[in-house]
Amino acid sequence: MARVKGALSTRKRRNKTLKLAKGYWGAKSKHFKMAKQAVLKSGNYAYVGRKQKKRDFRALWITRISAQCKVEGINYSRFMNGLKKSGITLNRKMLAELAVSDKAAFAKLVETAKAAL
Repeated sequence: MARVKGALSTRKRRNKTLKLAKGYWGAKSKHFKMAKQAVLKSGNYAYVGRKQKKRDFRALWITRISAQCKVEGINYSRFMNGLKKSGITLNRKMLAELAVSDKAAFAKLVETAKAAL
């Protein structure tokens, strides 16, 4: 029986890694050994980035809500406490959207929060 060599599968695996490294600077996109290291590292960065994205957006929403609260004459923590006491369960993403796009509705929420305190 003929001996089977792994050239085809090895080439496929290497080409897959080189394809992922396309666009990298210098030898990182040409040489398999360097491309493999770069792809592993970029995978780690991507994984961490997906977690940081959630933190960054939450911080952005809180900043937007806080800025609009200051305009309405209340601070962020008192506003959120007032909403909780009045039974309004809007998440920060929606509150930030209201603060940016619909200032009248946000002002009503602020009045409700102030009344509940």
